[in-house]
Parts: sequence; structure tokens; C-alpha cells
Amino acid sequence: MTQTPIGGWPTPRSAYLHVPFCRHRCGYCNFSVAAGREDLADDFLKAIDIELSMLGVPQPIDTLFIGGGTPTHLSCEQLNQLFGSIDRWLIRTPATETTVEANPEDIDEEKLSLLARHGVNRISLGVQSFNETKLKLLERSHSRASASLAILRCAELIGNVSIDLIFAAPNETQEDWRRDLETAFSLPINHLSTYALTYEKGTSFWSQRLRGSLNEVCEDSQLTMYEDAIRMSQASGLGHYEISSFARDGYRCNHNLTYWHGRGWFGFGPGAAKFMDGAREVNHRSTTTYLRRMLSGDQSPVAEREPITPEQYACERAAFGIRMIDGIDMETIHQECGIDVASIRRSGIERCASQGLISIEGTHHQLTHQGILMADSVATELLG
Repeated sequence: MTQTPIGGWPTPRSAYLHVPFCRHRCGYCNFSVAAGREDLADDFLKAIDIELSMLGVPQPIDTLFIGGGTPTHLSCEQLNQLFGSIDRWLIRTPATETTVEANPEDIDEEKLSLLARHGVNRISLGVQSFNETKLKLLERSHSRASASLAILRCAELIGNVSIDLIFAAPNETQEDWRRDLETAFSLPINHLSTYALTYEKGTSFWSQRLRGSLNEVCEDSQLTMYEDAIRMSQASGLGHYEISSFARDGYRCNHNLTYWHGRGWFGFGPGAAKFMDGAREVNHRSTTTYLRRMLSGDQSPVAEREPITPEQYACERAAFGIRMIDGIDMETIHQECGIDVASIRRSGIERCASQGLISIEGTHHQLTHQGILMADSVATELLG
């Protein structure tokens, strides 16, 4: 008999839908992307409709995140078709947080108005930088001016704007990064996600670094840049609520909170992950393979499936939850999962506490400032 947590496996109330199309694959990108393959869009829309129909009956959701790729690279007609499929199988209300990722160059009034009509109430812009030199290095096709204008348009027509920024690009100085942050906070954003540039195997940047044509920013400078993001965000009214995330009061990303709290979620599209009925599944990353499987009518899009034990689930809830600046309550996890993570991971927790990485008050565990800087180490101890 398959083990389940005390309260049973969480019923998904969130959905992620992956749109793989982009104008161009940036050198640092390791996502499931089909750059320059707009010819596949019509088949993709058919495939997504088929995958959604595999739900059997329409499902109510509290959050929907349409990511990519670049969902707004689809035409208005294609976006209308996509939302038609979504609304047949996913039940949203005006309170449902509906996020769409977008690139600044795809933003215009017609497309934003269409998104608003379809209930999109949060937009996440892949700005990455406002620095022209850095944008060119990152192979982004927008400018400081077009990114700023896109934010203003989104704020006017959608209302709730989140942006992503990358720091520690090759040759970037601390002053460069602070100027990026200053520009961001001068604009009407409610949420900011910041990420140090990473060099993922298989990307163009990975190869360039191996050849010595790109140089990674030293660890001390990366740390200073990250601390600048924390300090300047808080000074501008965006509270630090997760390792990489900052938000004004009332504007935390509820969809991401689903992941960090270990709730269930649906996933649709190439490379999309889902967590349902005690198993983690990931769809095939190749867009063409995903399409072939879905359009054949007799194959699952799933490429990987991993059953999760209650102990694994409880430890993952602790490991992902500790990324939240508010911390986690081990007793809540114990009651909901039937697993006492504080006991089975006692030695690792004590090690983190002795190193000043976490503070413990009763059953509440929280990263310290030093722990925030070494969150991956803490998570490793909790995972075991």
C-alpha cells in the first residue's frame, strides 16, 4: 500500500503552463525553449488543449502561472485560443492570481488589453537589466527605455507588475548593479526577483566561460550585490520574503508560495513539472517530442515520474520552506505530514544552529542573516 501523509496528499489548487516560444535563446538560458519556431505554435495550442483535457473534469485553481519561453510571443489570436482552452479546464475566479511572463519588446496596448480581458492580474517582466551594455552582453533585445515604458504600460493596464533582474554579469561593477536597482525602484513595480548569473551546462555562456571569453564575477562581489538588493529593496518598501524575492505588502507571489509550502500543482506544456497524488512528474523538455506525444493521441507527455514518500515530502517542505524569510514551524509540518523532521534531521539542524545559520524558538526555525547567504547548505541538511 502506498503511504500517504496524515492529511492525505495535497489537492492541487495551482497550475503552471509552459509556452516554449521565444524570439531568441539567450546565452544563459537553460529552459525548455523553441526559439524561432513559430511554425510550431498552432500544433502547440492543439497539444495544450489535449493535455488540459486529460484532467477529465474542470479543476478549480487559486493561482495560474503562464511562463516560458515567452508567452507574449504568441499572437493575439493565439493567446485568445490558449485562454479558451484554459477556461474550459481550469476554473478561475476574479480572486485567482493569474500571472503571465512577458518580455518588454512584446508589450503593446492591444496585447495588454487582451490579457486583462482574460483575467490576467499579474505580469512578470523579464527585464534582467536597464544597463545597455549589460543587456547586450545578456543578449536581450530590449533597451532601458523600452523596458521602462513596458513597466509603465503594464502598471496602467494590468496593475500588478513584477520584474526579474540579473546581477553579477561579466564585468558588472557594484555601482552598475546599484543603478539597476535604483532604476527599478523608480518605476511602479510591486515585486522583484533577483538572481546571480549562473552558467548552466549546455548553454552558450557555459561554453564561453570554458573558453575564457566570459569571466565570472568573484564570490565576494556577488555577495555584496545580493546584500545591496536586500538593503535597497527594503528601503524602497519591498520586503524580503524569500531568498530571491521582494514584494510590497499584499503582493507576494501566491503561485510561488504554493511551491515553497509544498502544496500540489498541475503542470502543462513541454518541460512542465507537476506534483499530484504523491508523485512528481516532469513533461518531456523537447517541444517537438512533447508535440509528437500529445498529437499522436496515445502517449503521455510525461518523461520522468518519481513517487514521493511522506518522509521525503516532509523534509522537502522543510527544505523549500526555510527559504522563506519568515521561517517554518516544524510542528505544523509534523502534524500535517506525520513526520517529525526536527527529530530525524536533528544532527543537521544542530549543525546549522551552531554555525549561526538558523535561529530556533520553540518549534519555529528561521534563517539568520548568515543563513540567508548560505540557504542551500541549510536546505541540504534538511533534505538529508
